Amino acid sequence: MAKFNLFSEESNKSPLARFWRKFKSNPPAVVGLWIFIAFAILAAAAPLIAPYGVNQQHSDALLIPPSWHEMGDVRFILGTDDLGRDVLSRLMNGATYTFGLSVIAALITTVIGVLVGTFAGISRGLRSSFLNHLLDITLSIPSLLLAIIIIAILGPGLMNTVWAIILALLPQFIHSVRNLIVTELGKDYITAFKLDGASNWHILSRGIFPNIYEHIVVIFTMALSTAILDISALGFLKLGAQPPTTEWGAILAENLGLIYLAPWTVGLPGVLLFLAVLSTNLVGDGLRQVLKARKAD
Repeated sequence: MAKFNLFSEESNKSPLARFWRKFKSNPPAVVGLWIFIAFAILAAAAPLIAPYGVNQQHSDALLIPPSWHEMGDVRFILGTDDLGRDVLSRLMNGATYTFGLSVIAALITTVIGVLVGTFAGISRGLRSSFLNHLLDITLSIPSLLLAIIIIAILGPGLMNTVWAIILALLPQFIHSVRNLIVTELGKDYITAFKLDGASNWHILSRGIFPNIYEHIVVIFTMALSTAILDISALGFLKLGAQPPTTEWGAILAENLGLIYLAPWTVGLPGVLLFLAVLSTNLVGDGLRQVLKARKAD
């Protein structure tokens, strides 16, 4: 005889467990999450697990193709470049710069964007009007173009690139968070909070943020995807990381002249960039679908 259960199994689960159950029902998003985690681990551990030094040269192994090629060498799984440097080691270390710094830039953007966006959302009058017009002006400029303008002021370099990308991503992030705050402030439960005499901090911490943190995570994934592309684009344009830094965009620019002679030196960093952006977008799309399903419920 079936046991009587007053509450369904789904209702007894925590919000995080229900969130994960809906997320894992999307196979592409789960695959993207595993790839994303792999890149994160690689970015953190690359200097420890890379088989060779990033600038270690092997004069007897110039332009060796990947090991599965008939002319390949098992010592160099992904081959070598024109200076005899191991491509695998350079690409692994490049994950620290391209993916790792993109995560740091997106996190800094998130913290600043949430703070300023919250201030913009709860502001009224002249301050609100000034912030809105300032955001409208900056949002009309593409993030990459804005980053190039900032690099022209700060000068080329990897760290200047990170700050340029943070400043370029901030307007979109602030605008999104502000819209979320304004939308929540117009709901009935916020009115009830105010009638109970709750302070602004209490309203934000107990009312608004618990209902928008998932949206902020989605915005973070979008910012991270843009940051990866922008760091690589600036490195490719030789405005960001400078050779012999192993940032993927800089590797592409450095080996572009070898595209016909040694295509693996150009194709492999391009594949890694594609996978990094694809995995981030898959995770972001999976999060958006979960949020949409929860809103429909």
